[in-house]
Amino acid sequence: MKIFDIQVRVRYAETDQMGVVYHGNYAQFFEMGRVEWLRNMGISYKSMEEEGIMLPVVSLTMNYKKSARYDDLLTVRTILKKLSSVKIEFDYEIYNEENELLTIGNSILVFVDMKTGRPTMVPKYISEKVELL
Repeated sequence: MKIFDIQVRVRYAETDQMGVVYHGNYAQFFEMGRVEWLRNMGISYKSMEEEGIMLPVVSLTMNYKKSARYDDLLTVRTILKKLSSVKIEFDYEIYNEENELLTIGNSILVFVDMKTGRPTMVPKYISEKVELL
């Protein structure tokens, strides 16, 4: 499995009145991790879209263990779980500076042809890079 970590500082706007990260913002943290995981592999969303491929999320789950708070420095760990013929699946773990596990998640994305709006085979250059892991 290929694992990639990024760090994110919680901004005030991402918290509620109690200084706790609003639950919907975790999806953005996962997206940041996923985008950087792909970029680290030499794959960008921009280049996929220029080639006519979209990668929409079709499933997203989260399990909150402990709250992240304003100004925390978080580590977002993105783990490739599975690549099939038309889907890619990631697991996520978010840790605070004390290395406490705060949140776990999972997303499934489907490769979609932008012209037809239908699922399409994973681009060969992506499957070849993942096979090297």
